[in-house]
Amino acid sequence: MPADNQTDSDEEEEEDDGGSEGGNSSSVVTFFSSLISGFVRKWGCFRTVHNMLNVPTQSFPAPSSQQRVSPSGQSGRNKVALKPGHSLMDWIRFAKSGKDLTGLRGRLIEVTEEELQKHNRREDCWTCIRGMVYNVSAYMDYHPGGEEELMKAAGVDGTELFDQVHRWVNYESMLKECLVGRMSTKAGTAVRAILPPPPVTGLASPTSVAPLPDKDSRPRYDWFQTDGTVHLVVYTRRKIPSSGCTTVDLKAGVLRLEVLLGKMSYMIHLRLSDEVEENVAVHTAFSVGKIQVSIRKGAHGKWASLGQPLESHNTFVRQKDRALFYRDCVLVSKTEVNHNTYLFRLQLPAGTVMHVPVGKHVCLKALVQDVEVVRPYTPVEHIFPAASKNGSQESDLYLMIKVYPGGAFTPHLSSLSVGDRVAVSGPEGTFSLRPLRDVTNLYLIAAGTGFTPMARLIRAALEDIETIGNTKLLFFNRREEDILWRFELDELAANNGRFQVEHVLSEPSERWTGRKGPVNEPILTELLSRPDGSKCYVCVCGPAAFTELTLGLLKHQGFSEQELHAFQG
Repeated sequence: MPADNQTDSDEEEEEDDGGSEGGNSSSVVTFFSSLISGFVRKWGCFRTVHNMLNVPTQSFPAPSSQQRVSPSGQSGRNKVALKPGHSLMDWIRFAKSGKDLTGLRGRLIEVTEEELQKHNRREDCWTCIRGMVYNVSAYMDYHPGGEEELMKAAGVDGTELFDQVHRWVNYESMLKECLVGRMSTKAGTAVRAILPPPPVTGLASPTSVAPLPDKDSRPRYDWFQTDGTVHLVVYTRRKIPSSGCTTVDLKAGVLRLEVLLGKMSYMIHLRLSDEVEENVAVHTAFSVGKIQVSIRKGAHGKWASLGQPLESHNTFVRQKDRALFYRDCVLVSKTEVNHNTYLFRLQLPAGTVMHVPVGKHVCLKALVQDVEVVRPYTPVEHIFPAASKNGSQESDLYLMIKVYPGGAFTPHLSSLSVGDRVAVSGPEGTFSLRPLRDVTNLYLIAAGTGFTPMARLIRAALEDIETIGNTKLLFFNRREEDILWRFELDELAANNGRFQVEHVLSEPSERWTGRKGPVNEPILTELLSRPDGSKCYVCVCGPAAFTELTLGLLKHQGFSEQELHAFQG
């Protein structure tokens, strides 16, 4: 079953958005699942430590895979109940208190594999993440996943387990006060890790790029110019979804272009030959997979070359192996959607064009109480349903975000004034429209702000995928006032015979006449049918416990792994 990275962040102090039974938290959760809150990155001190230890340069955030969630039929965020005073913010304050969390009184050491294995007890727990060793003993009581999950990495390299979580997690900053030192490595391995790529000597003309074999599926690029403009053309060699897949950043003469093609990322990264205006136009020929980026020159004339290649130029790698790239966006407006959820409109820089594919999210990053906090959110359109954009120029991002009064991030976001800035990453996530190409019945099951990835998916199903004859949204919430875009959803259902919406409330008022209860087998059995000859696909998004419970019920109902996708958080 495909599973996506978290699409809408849940704060540490949040309540469930509804739809799962019970009132206790699960006692099992994926290793380091607490880190998915998106944690601190206060670089000054840690950079010094990295320099001392000669840490190899590497892509960060690190490679990731699907987040796992444990079986749970209960509410909460699929985590153990923490003691009072052990939230994320409590850990940040404790870590900054000056206490010796390593037991080494500030010394940094080189740790052998044999030494690491000795520290495998609850009261003396070391683990290794990407070559760095941390004493996580003090963190045990703060880990929402509980001691059992954290102890899976006791005395061993926990990198693989850690990589089950989201790639944007800032573990170095969160655990920097727990840093014991660097893992000793074999000479051959260390050398390979720190060897820089061979230098690129120039980019005199498009012909300087070696031609690719005819059967090579790698994208390629070319460029041409007029006296006043320069044009970069990318040939992806595959069809492109109508929502687009291109992010372009042009600043101070540096061009960074990333094209997302399934799980792969193609990048052009250049310092342009001469001055240009800091605005770009992107035109996409979707059916043939051609992308053209047009830039106005600062002065008329001919360029001898396009520019000088920079790091990762002309590379085609797995997206999860690239570091997140942020740009500062300006808050343009904040509009109330319901009593605790707002639509934040963020304006991209003049030199940025970002086409966010359907089902992808972006990460927001900001300093909160002098520490860096990161959260992922799924863009929506400013109106629902929005007409197909077909890759038109995007100058704004719209994020529907629930504000949690005791949260680590959303109170800060809510306090921003128009004109303030927040850092925004490029699109992330593993969702693909490809499995929907021959689907006839699409079912979307959402709880609370888990609706956000469904919003653009509904438009895509109704406008871009002709085979889908029926799209049905099962929208679980606690109370009637919690339902996001209820009027718009009901209106769309009334006017479009291919769309249906079912609202289900777990804490309804007496006047509610709709469906009631948590997500359960009778509701799913009644609302999710399998007509003869149909091909079904189900997407699920909500709190982790809701998602895990729903997936279990769907599998019991007969849906296969290939028919399910979880936007997990």
